[in-house]
Amino acid sequence: MTRSTTRRWTRAAALALTAGVAVVLTPTTSSAAPATAEQARQAVADTGQQLEQVGEEVNQAAASAEQQQVAATAAAAAAAQAQVQLDALEPELRAIAQTGYVGTTRGRLAAFLTSGSADDLIQQMNTLDQLASHADAIVAQATAARTAADEAQRSADAAAVAATAAAADLESQKAQLKDELAGYQADLSRLSAADQVRVQTVLAGPEVTASPAPAPTAAAGAAVRTALAQVGDMYGVGASGPDTFDCSGLTMYAYAAAGITLPHSSRAQSTMGVAVSRAELQPGDLVFFYSPVSHVGLYIGNGQMVHASVTGKPVAVTSVDKGGYVGARRVTG
Repeated sequence: MTRSTTRRWTRAAALALTAGVAVVLTPTTSSAAPATAEQARQAVADTGQQLEQVGEEVNQAAASAEQQQVAATAAAAAAAQAQVQLDALEPELRAIAQTGYVGTTRGRLAAFLTSGSADDLIQQMNTLDQLASHADAIVAQATAARTAADEAQRSADAAAVAATAAAADLESQKAQLKDELAGYQADLSRLSAADQVRVQTVLAGPEVTASPAPAPTAAAGAAVRTALAQVGDMYGVGASGPDTFDCSGLTMYAYAAAGITLPHSSRAQSTMGVAVSRAELQPGDLVFFYSPVSHVGLYIGNGQMVHASVTGKPVAVTSVDKGGYVGARRVTG
């Protein structure tokens, strides 16, 4: 089932639900269309989960674009520095070219003809050898500098191309996210108020009264306190505070208060620290959902987590055992 087909079915079903009737829709593809209120709610929930996945992909693309731009800037600086080093050798190269290569037979013959004594000849020959060695060294250095400058420029050009491609990919994913967000909000608004709550509960998990356990470290405690202080703040796609958050934006914000830097991506966060089992969870651990990972929350103890879950729903405390749990990581000692 494609996302666009799901959305068409969902909107039609939602219109029927708000009118209080059940209809069987004719699908535009061979897949079965939602025929009941439960199926329609599930279709909206599926779209909501897809929306979060796209949002986290945009976060990942934004981080990638930033890294590529940093690499391009560094490569351009390296290329410029390599050219400066090459340019610095130009005066000596010109001098060598103008005087001719001193280690030639002609130079040695001139030394023999103009020397006044054997000692004078030996001195002149030694001088010629020294000049020749110096010229050889300068030419070799210039050759190496030219090679380095050419390689650095090629690297800079490649990095610039990669940065441009990453920026274009980011804009494309932003456009997709904008479309998905508009579709989800339209789908959700067509459901009854009760069904909207049901959909959001499926996506976020049922809310519970927070009962955090003592944190094992100061950093974990600071992160938990900071995250809990955001309960009630609204979800915002791509937001990382201070008043709106998406899932990885909230955990990033919470751990920043503890002096720990996390990337703005649930998938990237799922590679940090060390893995912990469900039975080993401690307050401050990051808990992840779906495969591939597209959602993250912050465990607070007693089977609870705080997380920013879905558009239209505030940051809340829910059970960590909502659907889609795939693992946890500990980013503190």
